[in-house]
Amino acid sequence: MHRRWRRWAVLSAAAALVVITAISFHRPANEQNAPAPPRLEPFDTKDRRTHPTVVTLDSLSAGEQLKQRLNRHPRIREIRHNRRGDRSHYFANDIIVRFRTMPTDRELAQIEAAVAGRLVQQFDHVFVFRSRERTYEEMRRYFRAIPAVDYCEPNYIYMQNDLREAVERPNDSFYARYQWNLPAIATEAGWTLSRGRRTVPVAVIDSGVDLTHPDLAHRLGPGYNVLANDRLPADENGHGTHVAGIIASQPNNGEGIAGMTWLNPILPVKALNADGYGTSIDVAKGIRWAVDHGAKVINLSLGNYQPSSVLEEAIRYADQHDVVLVAASGNDSTSQPSFPAAYPEVISVGAVDPDLSYALYSNYGDYVDVVAPGTNIASTFAGHRYAALSGTSMAAPHVAALAALIRSINPRLTNDEVRRVIIQSAVDLGDRGKDPYYGYGLINVYRALQLAKASAS
Repeated sequence: MHRRWRRWAVLSAAAALVVITAISFHRPANEQNAPAPPRLEPFDTKDRRTHPTVVTLDSLSAGEQLKQRLNRHPRIREIRHNRRGDRSHYFANDIIVRFRTMPTDRELAQIEAAVAGRLVQQFDHVFVFRSRERTYEEMRRYFRAIPAVDYCEPNYIYMQNDLREAVERPNDSFYARYQWNLPAIATEAGWTLSRGRRTVPVAVIDSGVDLTHPDLAHRLGPGYNVLANDRLPADENGHGTHVAGIIASQPNNGEGIAGMTWLNPILPVKALNADGYGTSIDVAKGIRWAVDHGAKVINLSLGNYQPSSVLEEAIRYADQHDVVLVAASGNDSTSQPSFPAAYPEVISVGAVDPDLSYALYSNYGDYVDVVAPGTNIASTFAGHRYAALSGTSMAAPHVAALAALIRSINPRLTNDEVRRVIIQSAVDLGDRGKDPYYGYGLINVYRALQLAKASAS
């Protein structure tokens, strides 16, 4: 049993984007010389207890194992962004191509023959070709010579931004015992002004959601599985369920944990696989679907250090349709810009610890807008369970939920105005004013809703 659990722990945590370096209270330590934190040992589930118990998994080594596996994979290549080793990955024999005009069936057949491969995916004017013989670089030279091609780029891989600690099913004292995060951002006071609205859905583009979780099932709207092209975005990983629970796990129902909103529905979009990673085109398709199906806010707890044209195009589409976009800044304690968080249309979120200090793992830089609780965040998890996870993946949905509450109390606010409310109401931390580590500061639900309500009058 113990051996089986260890294997499950490695697989379920494999998606963690974990390269830990130490930081001081206000500033990261030297990136190359920072000491590593102590290793965490897996726990044994042979003796399950009935009271809430926090237990730890060796998620650090599991996340590193995933990176090493990607590095060794014969069909995957890496991009090294700097000397400290921040990396992005892409499929060696895939290419994403956007055509200005749609190719005919005859032209597609000619292209497939030229690249010695086949069309594996299409999304509007964007096509993904996979070659049996050609590398991405070889196909790129071919497509750049075609006048009808707008752009071509690698099929990038996006990974989740979390570190894991599992928690057994809690009783009704779970909120008081584990949820430090909601009081830290004045959520309870904010609930006196707004608890949300059913007409303001939040799309979670992630690994899907546990569709029958008792703390979430009645809060789910329509969903989409990009990978299977169907309406069943079931979560085989747990990450998406955790993110959704931070936003919408039903408060005050005597079960599990309390989400930040009481009424706002979740639109679950599965764009990441069971291992916790997905491609740029799948994330882009998820964004387009969410916008077209009424999302007012989109949460993106995922990232990559390489900008993508197909993803940027989807981000702009959402922005032009007045959707608030929120993304995690990343967990490598690096200033290397992470995407989609670094796109100007997106609210980029870093993480803080329970003492409100800059979190050990959180990325930093001028693109970080605000911070939110990210360490040991209790929420729902796949398999009708609960888990405490750490990462900017956990910080981002706090901001997405706040955006939904703001749009609930004042539906007339545009996405840019919602962003300004979040920034203006943040509690300044670190150096005075905006800084690379805390952005404009820690979000404050009560102050934000006060500001949003005042602007409605």
